[in-house]
Amino acid sequence: MYNDENSIYILFNGLGVATALSLLGVSIWVIDVELATKGYWIMGVAMLMICLVNVVKYRFDQRRSVETIAKLESAKNEKLLKDYVVSED
Repeated sequence: MYNDENSIYILFNGLGVATALSLLGVSIWVIDVELATKGYWIMGVAMLMICLVNVVKYRFDQRRSVETIAKLESAKNEKLLKDYVVSED
């Protein structure tokens, strides 16, 4: 496990996802419908999970890029101020 402040939340969410998937699997196994219908439901759940993972990934990437741009602008402004103060002396 990672040594960061979010590890307990990641573990808790992982356990929640595993529990939800196992309960969903049991309910699909027990329900009395045709096998094709069960497969259709499983494909729908799998596609939903893929979409949710992609949404989280793209939101994380967007946040990271905004933070990187802010750091670059801050460094640029700091360099401009440093050059201005040094050239004034």
